[in-house]
Amino acid sequence: MSQEIGVIGSPEFTTGFRLAGVRRFASVPADEKDEQLDSAVEEMLEDDGIGIVVMHDDDMEYLSRTVRQDVETSVEPVLVTLGGGAASGGLREQIKRAIGIDLMDEEED
Repeated sequence: MSQEIGVIGSPEFTTGFRLAGVRRFASVPADEKDEQLDSAVEEMLEDDGIGIVVMHDDDMEYLSRTVRQDVETSVEPVLVTLGGGAASGGLREQIKRAIGIDLMDEEED
């Protein structure tokens, strides 16, 4: 079964993905993130047709502790955060969690 990419965030964040052909999205305006972001993330995590969920790194702070823990431990779909500048790091860990190996691990000869 083929899976799709889902995007969650502000209308400004999701628009670029929608223009690129992403059909699964949840636009949550900035003034409604406290009330709606948890449910949008939970819906994406429960959707079997989604393999990757994309969010802006700054939106993670709006998630409740329970939903954040679900996101951090989810293997399928895997959540990838974008933005946040150099301090966000974490991409290596997200890739490792998604595919099960560390692609950047350099073996000593």
